[in-house]
Amino acid sequence: MTRSADNRIDEIVDMIIEDYEDDRTVNRVDILNQPDKKAIVDIVEKLMKILYPGYYSDKVYKIYSLRNNMSATIEDVIFHLKKQIMIVLKYTRSDSKDEDLEVQATDITYSFMRKIPCIRKVLETDVEAAYEGDPAADSKDEIILSYPGIYAISVYRIAHELQLLNVPMIPRIMTEHAHSVTGIDIHPGADIGKYFFIDHGTGVVIGETTIIGEHVKVYQGVTLGGLSTKGGQSLRGTKRHPTIGNNVTIYSGASILGGDTVIGDDVVIGGNAFIVDSVEKGSRVVARKKAD
Repeated sequence: MTRSADNRIDEIVDMIIEDYEDDRTVNRVDILNQPDKKAIVDIVEKLMKILYPGYYSDKVYKIYSLRNNMSATIEDVIFHLKKQIMIVLKYTRSDSKDEDLEVQATDITYSFMRKIPCIRKVLETDVEAAYEGDPAADSKDEIILSYPGIYAISVYRIAHELQLLNVPMIPRIMTEHAHSVTGIDIHPGADIGKYFFIDHGTGVVIGETTIIGEHVKVYQGVTLGGLSTKGGQSLRGTKRHPTIGNNVTIYSGASILGGDTVIGDDVVIGGNAFIVDSVEKGSRVVARKKAD
């Protein structure tokens, strides 16, 4: 006689619950002290409304009520961002009391929010670079509303400011959300100058210690990565990713690897090039074809 479905389910539940009882990382069940990914994504979307008020805000908003509507959105972001920052600060400041963490989270939140006008100024240059760099763009409105590169860069610039304020985990959750939406993977620790344009974008990877100058244009499938990760955590804090100068164009499929690799100003990197050595200013690099 076979056992009932209920008995089988109970047996499986007991087995899995018992498997939670050791101290492995995957067994953490203290959800109240974990950052809320859904809440962080919601913060990102509200910040997009603040960065681009005419593009992401609800269409029922009227221009005469802009202040009231933005005030409500800003207050909402401040409340929820402070809450999430307070949670993640426990990962790096575990000895601090809750009241101290709340003060620190509040200070960080307000410091970040004061950066928004500066972020918007830089994003204006990114939109300008996209428009000037893409003859297929009919308008800047089209770029803001539809280009995945602008969305990924916008989220990166938000996350980068939080990274500079030493906020753990949240910046990476933000950029990985953008990664999942656009296929563009920008680490929040990367240092990227003004007038940055990612054309098409799918498959672009920009590593944590990458430095990118101004007026740089990158096409789909480009990797600015580490030469080797065999050292694992021992490489933390070292310069592992390349430095890209000003006025550089990197065509699709190119890989530029290594912390000692410096691409000079005014360089053009051809498609599918594989580069692990520095390139002098003004050079043109083309991938060699194999002989038949």
